[in-house]
Amino acid sequence: RLAGETMDNVDYSRLNLDNVGRIEIVKGAASALYGASAVAGVINIISRENSEPWTANVNTRYNDFNKEWRHGGSFSFNAGKWNSQTSIQRTTSDEVQLTSPFDTESNILHIYGGETFNVKERLTYKLSDKIKLIGRGGYFNRISKRSNYDDHYMDYSAGLKTVMNLSENDNLEISYGFDQYDKARYVNDERTHDHDYTNRQNTVRALYSHIFGKNTLTVGADFLNDYLTTYQFEDNESKNQNSCDAFAQFDYNPLQWLNIVASLRHDYFSASSQHATTGRLALMTKWKGFSIRANYAGGFRAPTLKEMYMNFDMAGMQMIYGNPDLKPEKSDNYNLALEHTGRVKNAGFFTGQYSLTLMGYYNKYDKRITTEDYADYTPGTGQPDVASRYCNEDGVEVSGIDFSAQYRSDMGLGVKLDYSYLHVGGRSVDSQFSQPRPHSATWRLDYDRQLCSFYRINAALSGRYLSSPDTNIEKHDSSYQLWKFTLQQRFLDAVNLNFTVDNLFDYTPEKYYWSSAMTTGRTFSVGLSVDIDRIVNLF
Repeated sequence: RLAGETMDNVDYSRLNLDNVGRIEIVKGAASALYGASAVAGVINIISRENSEPWTANVNTRYNDFNKEWRHGGSFSFNAGKWNSQTSIQRTTSDEVQLTSPFDTESNILHIYGGETFNVKERLTYKLSDKIKLIGRGGYFNRISKRSNYDDHYMDYSAGLKTVMNLSENDNLEISYGFDQYDKARYVNDERTHDHDYTNRQNTVRALYSHIFGKNTLTVGADFLNDYLTTYQFEDNESKNQNSCDAFAQFDYNPLQWLNIVASLRHDYFSASSQHATTGRLALMTKWKGFSIRANYAGGFRAPTLKEMYMNFDMAGMQMIYGNPDLKPEKSDNYNLALEHTGRVKNAGFFTGQYSLTLMGYYNKYDKRITTEDYADYTPGTGQPDVASRYCNEDGVEVSGIDFSAQYRSDMGLGVKLDYSYLHVGGRSVDSQFSQPRPHSATWRLDYDRQLCSFYRINAALSGRYLSSPDTNIEKHDSSYQLWKFTLQQRFLDAVNLNFTVDNLFDYTPEKYYWSSAMTTGRTFSVGLSVDIDRIVNLF
């Protein structure tokens, strides 16, 4: 979980992918294990942990779309009981004019430029063969440069985790995490408010797992203190919320071809005095390259401090009011998936592996948190004539089908296709910022081959298609597709040279809405990455 929620999202520029080892995507509700906000899925970003004696990398990339320069580096070492991983990144970009300043239909006229600085450190100490201590810290700073003011964003994060292997089958983790995200606006180098926005989160977690045979029992508990102060609250107030939970999961494998996972969780939230209990039951069976997965999962999202207490004047255009009586948003998610993996044999160049996945899902929301016109608002009070407040609504149902097919030949040829169909029943979930599109697809054709001892090539042609939104809002996009060509070359297993042509066929939206593709046509980027340690090892 990241502090600093804004417009139902977080600041993704905080994420420096240089220190990411892998990314897991969990589809469907997953609150029983991951907690609040996991009503539809989880993106789990897992840090890299190097085992080499030392590594060092420097990299740079230039993109002509917004004249973006991104420079970064990372360093790690293993010395006895110590392991350290450090990453640093700085980015600068210019403003991009998307359309004419006199365009009255587009929601967005330009993309602002600015600069970003990001540094992270992860330090591990092995106290013994059974106990490991992990400390982490990070600092992030972003400046968004506007025509008559600058917005400054800062984040401070830290954490400490103890991992204890109590026995061959027992493991205990205890961790503490701190995350503070600040926003401030400057006009002529002077702050406009004493405190614009500060969101501070302190989290304590305990996680215990026990393996017996082929089965695993996991139990845990969390405590979170969430603090928010902002000028968007009445009288610049500050608000706190404590939440605590306990959960358990049992991974049961009674037969070689059968897996059953059951989870249960209970949460309590102090600010809204609400309780929530969620569960999950998943079954998987396998035979001869085929597998069937059936899953039920409950999800929930507690109302945030912003949604309960906001009292915000949007530049004289609209008032947005919080609602302290909001109930937690809940969901029931059902999905069924069929998977098949296999191998094409003795077909020359096309000998290789393939996989096929077909999944259908249904998600029903109860007390979904949204906004509505403020019925008790009275014009003529000196405030904007338009007002809305947060509320709960029922009757939102989302269902769909996902299909994925991929193939990789032994000679380096790869093909991947993903298609999704989405249907929204009952009340619509669209807004001016997010509009559901019934049909979407992505594809990729690539060739990846080590041509000789010192040269590897990866050439890829990829794209995505989005249909016209199914929306009740008057302004919306038409359908569109974007193509990309990427050429990656690796020399001496130490130097990467990348070249990309984005929006290959020069697509440009007629009007720019919040859900439009933010592009002005074909763009180019080039990147260089050098692994210094590998170059040193060559000599």
